Amino acid sequence: MARIAPRTSVAPERLKTLLPTLKPTIYHDPGTSKTSNSIRTIAWNPLGTYIATGCVDKTLRVWNADKPNVRQTTELKGHTASIEKVAFNPTKELELCSVSSDGVVRFWDVKNKQVLNEVKGLGETFTLAWAPRGDCVVVGNKEDKLFVISPTQSTPLSWHQQSVPTNNITFCWSGQRIYTTTGDGKTRILTFPEFEPFYRFDYKEESEAEFKLTGHTSSCINVELHPHNRYLATGGTDSLISLWETTEWNCLRTATKMAGPVRSLSFSWDGLYIVGGTDEGTGLEVFISETGEHLCTYKTTTPSPIVTWAPNRYALAYADSTGLRVIGFSTGGK
Repeated sequence: MARIAPRTSVAPERLKTLLPTLKPTIYHDPGTSKTSNSIRTIAWNPLGTYIATGCVDKTLRVWNADKPNVRQTTELKGHTASIEKVAFNPTKELELCSVSSDGVVRFWDVKNKQVLNEVKGLGETFTLAWAPRGDCVVVGNKEDKLFVISPTQSTPLSWHQQSVPTNNITFCWSGQRIYTTTGDGKTRILTFPEFEPFYRFDYKEESEAEFKLTGHTSSCINVELHPHNRYLATGGTDSLISLWETTEWNCLRTATKMAGPVRSLSFSWDGLYIVGGTDEGTGLEVFISETGEHLCTYKTTTPSPIVTWAPNRYALAYADSTGLRVIGFSTGGK
């Protein structure tokens, strides 16, 4: 995979020209079939050197980003159902958390293939977000319960029943708030660890007092925070990406070029670009964050619902029906 030097931004005109021409690096796992190995989740580690993938067939694998051969990977075994979400500890290079519909959350030492901790009996868990300091995670299940879990304790620190279907979670960079997307098309802003509404209207009835971001006509399924806290991006089953400024919480712009429900969202490391993945069409859509302008489409062979930028360079990891792919380029433009 060709690299770009860390912390070197690329102008939109150049990215628009180069990105669609790049060929992906193929990370192929021959031990699983195309149908059973469907990737549900992808995560880069903090240094952008490893990529974790979790699959429907219970395969949890960590790839060396520069070595796409499966023999150079680490397989982590133990889950008994689909891996729904994986995420690396933001403060540690090789500590991984995995969430499965078997109701078990595991913390892994990837280097030594060891389970550091596991928490069982959480129901069909499918959402996961690390706190910025790496001291805990928030995990959600399909019964709309949110659990606060420590990497070192075998029972949740707390749990909080949500009143609406809750689809996704992310933290603010201070760790004092979380953003949750809901089935009614809204995004909630909650205090952490109390899980109380961060903003309220004093002049409304208690049932309507909570301030929420209302930007979708159907279920809001994804949320992603700009790396410099300029915007909060939300994506919905209405195929829209909404970009909110984080001071007055106005919706500044809406991206409308997605072919289907926005199954994943990711900002580039510098926040200049945002990419969306969907399970319809055959392409990844890239937008300019500052304007909402559609920059380009990266054509894929099949729909690619899961996509994420590397944390320190312009490299995109995505999944299609055949497995993991990564595209990237160097500043030399070769």
